[in-house]
Amino acid sequence: MRYEQHIKALSKISDAIVSDFYVEDILRLIVTVTAQVMGSTICSLMLIDKKTNELVIRATQSVSAEYNKKPALKVGEGIAGKVAKENKPIIIKDVKKEKEYKYLDIAKKENLCSLLSVPLFVKRKVIGVLNCYTSDPYEFTETEVEILRSIANQAAVAIENTELIVKTKVIQEEMETRKRAERAKGILMREQNLTEEEAYLKLQRFSMERRKTIREISEAIILAYDMKK
Repeated sequence: MRYEQHIKALSKISDAIVSDFYVEDILRLIVTVTAQVMGSTICSLMLIDKKTNELVIRATQSVSAEYNKKPALKVGEGIAGKVAKENKPIIIKDVKKEKEYKYLDIAKKENLCSLLSVPLFVKRKVIGVLNCYTSDPYEFTETEVEILRSIANQAAVAIENTELIVKTKVIQEEMETRKRAERAKGILMREQNLTEEEAYLKLQRFSMERRKTIREISEAIILAYDMKK
């Protein structure tokens, strides 16, 4: 029965990953399903902030405001930080007795005991960790560790793919803006006998005066020119 629950959980997460859900919705689904299957009091997904090199909670099914707002961890700091740095799962029998655990006050208040923490690994790099807590001492099995690693890796793929899609869209937008600006600049150069630099400065001035983007100004110039033809 337990094994079947694990398979169903992986199937549900796989379906979400290939869906049109936003990444935030996928992450919330992952922690919710994982918590149900693993019998976790709290399940949280933390991602590494590339600017600060810190692990920040991005999703959890916990209703504890104190846990959800706990400070970020440096990579290498605490249990989750160590998992991220070493790219290896860590099992703690009782976090309240673990010297390296950084949030003993929260653990006591929320009655957290055993912890299984696994890395989110994709394209030869760790991008975060997935944590599962229980309220009572618990012996996580090898199968449960592997199941959680599979879930974590699926989450990592979903996050990576979403970031690539966003980056691609940004690049496409930049290319379209550049193309329109180049055409608008050419129109100004021909119509008003301006140099390339003068035409570009004029685009910038129009943009500032009208509080419009360069792309919007360029499109207006192109439209006006095409209508005169």
